[in-house]
Amino acid sequence: MAPKILAKGPVAVILVEDETEVASTLRHHLDCKFKVVLAVMPDAFDLPADVARQVVRVNHAVTRPELAQAALNRIIKSAPGVWMYYCFNGEYLFYPFCETRSVGEMLAFHTEERRDAMLCYVVDLYADDLSETPNAVSLERAHMDRTGYYALARPDPVTGHPKERQLDFFGGLRWRYEEHIPEASRKIDRIGLFLTKPGLELRSDHTFNDEEYNTYACPWHNNLTAAICSFRTAKALKANPGSAFDIQSFKWHNTTSFEWHSRQLLDLGLMEPGQWF
Repeated sequence: MAPKILAKGPVAVILVEDETEVASTLRHHLDCKFKVVLAVMPDAFDLPADVARQVVRVNHAVTRPELAQAALNRIIKSAPGVWMYYCFNGEYLFYPFCETRSVGEMLAFHTEERRDAMLCYVVDLYADDLSETPNAVSLERAHMDRTGYYALARPDPVTGHPKERQLDFFGGLRWRYEEHIPEASRKIDRIGLFLTKPGLELRSDHTFNDEEYNTYACPWHNNLTAAICSFRTAKALKANPGSAFDIQSFKWHNTTSFEWHSRQLLDLGLMEPGQWF
């Protein structure tokens, strides 16, 4: 990776696992006004010409979690001192007031509050009718859970006491179908936005080796948080033979249509504006 390409952030890194909604994912993050959008994807995958002209393509397979983690850590190492964001295809970043403000404006405010990372909640999306969309992915008919989210104290494995300003968050499809989800993959929190620096590394549980990066707020007041609205879990549950035939519909009494707007997520408490108005 040429360092000059990533010299100025914020940079979005889109890790492309398969060919589902690749173009819409890239277009969404281009609309957020990231300075650079990297598409890390196998050479065999196609991109529409209009998208290909606007993104930096990195031909690299990220079809397994450890490959995605290694690729992102190499990118972090090559670009110290820039704000970076990462997600997978079929995932869409929403932050407070994103319809009228750029991601750069938000991160400028976050930096002024002496924060080097931002907690994101991964909010599961799913199609309402799996007979029509058997892979559970539909932008036009996207739905989500409006309740069922909760947090637990994050214990320190050394002391056994809760870590300061850190919580494990749960909910969505990973909670409702936890019998099909490995225990290590059930959390929905992800440090999706962060300031790169020498020695920083992403760990397999979507946290970093700098514990302050994993906190949800500073010691003084609440800080901004964001949401990553994601079809990834629904897609996996319908692709996995162990769960695909057990699930006829993801809808339940707390299902609601996804409005593709930050106001809905703010109203549901799925992100926090902090002191930014």
